[in-house]
Amino acid sequence: MPLDAELGKKMLQLITSRYDDRRWRKQIEKTLSLSQSGVADPIQQQIFMYLKHDLQAYKSRRADPDSWIIGGYATKEVISRAKFQPQLVGSSITKDDVAFLGTDPGDEVTQAWWEEMLVQWFDVPEEEKPAEEESGEATDSDSSSTVKSKA
Repeated sequence: MPLDAELGKKMLQLITSRYDDRRWRKQIEKTLSLSQSGVADPIQQQIFMYLKHDLQAYKSRRADPDSWIIGGYATKEVISRAKFQPQLVGSSITKDDVAFLGTDPGDEVTQAWWEEMLVQWFDVPEEEKPAEEESGEATDSDSSSTVKSKA
């Protein structure tokens, strides 16, 4: 189940405000390496993809893993560009949509919160399990009817 609007906002605030803190750099890099499907809100998804694309360091032609420019002037420049020219993020993005970038998400965003956010990013809803069981029972009954028709 992807992040809702509130968690998505805090995740984006974390990326854009704590990039100079050495303790958060690995978590920010890990977050940027995740797929965009973990963000439910389409506006936040566009902002995430903008940050992911513009903070990605040059990648050689070999199969090197992605690396990120986290910290320093380059990161600050990408965030400032998004805030002052929101049309670079997406054509439908307004200044109000990116106003929260660069503000700290608060004291409740800790290592434990980040780990819980990752769980939520990849969490699959429980409702899908019964549907799989029902389809499994349906295939069992189909195979038994096939056996009866052969006899």
